[in-house]
Amino acid sequence: MFEGLASAQPLALTLYTDAFVVRGTYSTRHRRVTDILNGADTQFLVLADVTIDEFGSSVQAQRTDYAQVNLASVLFAVADGELEALPELRTPKVAATALISVPPFKITGSIHLLPIADLREALGELTGTFVPATDATFWSDSLGEPHTKASLVAFNHARAQILAPHREVDPWAVPASAEMSTQAADTARSNGW
Repeated sequence: MFEGLASAQPLALTLYTDAFVVRGTYSTRHRRVTDILNGADTQFLVLADVTIDEFGSSVQAQRTDYAQVNLASVLFAVADGELEALPELRTPKVAATALISVPPFKITGSIHLLPIADLREALGELTGTFVPATDATFWSDSLGEPHTKASLVAFNHARAQILAPHREVDPWAVPASAEMSTQAADTARSNGW
């Protein structure tokens, strides 16, 4: 409602697509990257001052004044300098820690759900073409992309699988049942069994 009154400002965006990382600026009156992506009148965005890197390529990045990026090919977007939403526009939501798989990338962070007691039902109510994950980390083991932190990642809902609640697990930790078995074996040995 108030966004139409603001003057357009350039917002630095990084779009991760099927094959490329596209960095550029987008002139907008919107205050949030999800509003830009979900409110697009067309199925593409035109960015200015663009750098394009191809995954797995040793070729130097391409530079161009403008690039039209197909939104269907966007796996997720990261904004630099995201503006805060106006308090009047916020819907009360509850944060849930999630692992989002958008092959070949993974994202961990908080997704924001309607305040419904049943997490399964709350996930069923999660809508939007692009969904935000806050306090996020994204990476791709298969592409050799390192863990990168971002305050917000807007992922393509149609290309994602969401696992919630997500808990980090130490792959080297001994499971409690195995630990008990080890203790039982040690006890048996000490008793001469």
